Amino acid sequence: MAIPEKVWHDSTVRQALAEWDFGQVSRLVRQRSSLRQEDVAHLTGLSQAYLSMVESGSRKMNHIDKITQFLAGLGAPAGLVTLPLPHRAVPPAKPETYNPLEGDLDPTLPWTADRMVAALNAAVGGGNVERRKFLSVSGLALTALVHQWGAEEAEPLERAAKGGKVSAKLLTSLQGTTDELRIADASAGSGTVAQLGRTHIELLKLIIEQSTYDSTTGQALAAILADTTTQTGWFYFDSGEEDRAQACFIAALRAAKASGDIRLGAGALSYMAIHAYSTGAPKDAVTAARAAREKAKGINAPALEAMLLTRQARGHSKLGERQQAYQALGEASELCAQGRSENDPHWLYWINEGEIHGQAGSCYLDLNDPGRAAISLGRAQDALNPADLRTRGLFLSRTATAHIRDGDAEAGVAAAHAAMDLAECLNSARLATHVHSVVHELHPLRHTSYARDLIERAQTVQA
Repeated sequence: MAIPEKVWHDSTVRQALAEWDFGQVSRLVRQRSSLRQEDVAHLTGLSQAYLSMVESGSRKMNHIDKITQFLAGLGAPAGLVTLPLPHRAVPPAKPETYNPLEGDLDPTLPWTADRMVAALNAAVGGGNVERRKFLSVSGLALTALVHQWGAEEAEPLERAAKGGKVSAKLLTSLQGTTDELRIADASAGSGTVAQLGRTHIELLKLIIEQSTYDSTTGQALAAILADTTTQTGWFYFDSGEEDRAQACFIAALRAAKASGDIRLGAGALSYMAIHAYSTGAPKDAVTAARAAREKAKGINAPALEAMLLTRQARGHSKLGERQQAYQALGEASELCAQGRSENDPHWLYWINEGEIHGQAGSCYLDLNDPGRAAISLGRAQDALNPADLRTRGLFLSRTATAHIRDGDAEAGVAAAHAAMDLAECLNSARLATHVHSVVHELHPLRHTSYARDLIERAQTVQA
C-alpha cells in the first residue's frame, strides 16, 4: 500500500499542500489512490478518528510533529510543502558537543559555501575531533534537512585566492584517490581507510579555501568533496562510529548541493537511510530514500533508483510494512534488469543482481520469513561482485541467521563459519557485530557439537 507517484503531480493536491490544508490533502490523496481513512491511518500512524476530524474541518492539523508524521507517512515529496521553521537564536553548544542543525548549520538558512565548510569542520576538522560527541539527527530535523536540500538553491562555489589555480589534472588525481579508497574499503574493510578518508577531506577543504577557481571548477571540487565525504561517512559507519558518520553525510549533502549533481545528493541520502534503519529510525530511512528518488526521477539512472528503492524497502521491512517493502523490491529488481545507463554514477558500480537479492533477503529476515530470506541470500552469494568481500560476509551472516530461524541450524553454522572466515581478514566492526549476532542466535543450541564449535571459535577470535 503506497501513494502512486501521479498523485503528487495533481494540481489540486499541490495547491492543498501549498495552502497547508491537510484535511483537503488527506481527502484528495484518498480519492486519487482509492484508499480508506483506515489506510491513511496505517500509513501515517495517526488515528482514523483524528484524520476524520481533520478532513471534516472540525480539527486543524497544526502541530508540526503531526504534520511531519502525516507527510512522511504519505511519502509527500519534500519540495511540495515548506516547513515554517523559526529562525531563532540558538544557545551555544556545550564544549566538545556538536549539533549539526544548530547555528550556522541550520538547514533553513541559505546553503552557502561557508556553511558547507562549517559542516565539514563539524564532521572531521577543528577542535579535538577524537573526543567530540555528536548528536543524532532524526524525525523533524531530518525532514527539514532533506526538504531544504530539495528546495533551496546553493550559492556558486568560486574563489580568487593567493593559492594556485586548480587544474583539470589535479581534479582527476583527487577523484582518483577517492575511488581507490572506495575499492580498498570494499575488499579490506573500513578500519583500514577511515583515517585516510578524513585526511583526504581535509586536503580538499584546504584547496577549496585557499585556491583560485571559477564556478565550473568549484562545482567539480564540490562533487569530489561530496563523494569523498559520503564515503568517509560510510567508513565511519562500518567502523561503528555512527554519529560521526551521520555528521559526514550531512556535510556531504551540502557539498552535493554545491556541486549541482543530484546523484551525489541522492547518494548521501541513501547512506542516511542505511544509518536510520540500522539505528532504530526506519521511518527516517523511508523519508530519506523517497526524497532522493523524487529528485532523481528525471535523469534516467536505473541503477541509482534501484539502489534507493532497496533502502526504502529496508525501512518498510523494519516497520513491518510488508506490501510496501515488496513493491519497492519489485521495482528495484525491474530497474536493475534494465542495466546501467550512461547517467548512472561511476561510484555505484556495485549495484547488480546479487545486491538486489541480498537486500531482498534482508527484508524477508526483518519480516520474519526466514525460509524466503535464505533463498534470496543464497542467490545473492552467486551473483555478488567477487571483490566485494565485506558485503559477502554480511550476507553470509544473514544467511546463517535465516537458516537458524528456519530450523536448519547446521546449515546456519556452516554459513556462519564462512562469514567468520571473512570477518577474520576484514577490518569491519559492522561485520564483526553481525557475526556476533549469529552466535547469539545459536545460544539455545550451545549443547550441540556444531554450535559449540562455532561459539568457541568466536570466543577465540574476540580474544
